[in-house]
Amino acid sequence: MPEQFRDIDHYLTTFPPDVQAVLQQIRQEIHRAVPGSAEVISYNIPTMTRDGQRYVHFAGWKAHVSLYPTPEADEDLARELEPYETGKGTLKFSLKKPIPYELIGRVAAALARRS
Repeated sequence: MPEQFRDIDHYLTTFPPDVQAVLQQIRQEIHRAVPGSAEVISYNIPTMTRDGQRYVHFAGWKAHVSLYPTPEADEDLARELEPYETGKGTLKFSLKKPIPYELIGRVAAALARRS
């Protein structure tokens, strides 16, 4: 049975330091973009909530990090997200390329507005 995480800090400890740093920066960017967000583990991955409603999940993997779900976006944001869309509702960011933290913040803000 897979490990069940108590909180996001516990989740982060399961990754190498370089991936931990990326996930921590994503976490901080989401908090910056959506002040007052709370943190939980849902589906055994980090999840941000606002007013008790889950609005964004993020996860680390061997070669990438992901953000779930993909927001309904205006034309400009949708165009920016295209290179990162890998499946229905999933954005995948390669760990071999610079992570677009500001874009992740805008995605989180868009998701929080709709929740």
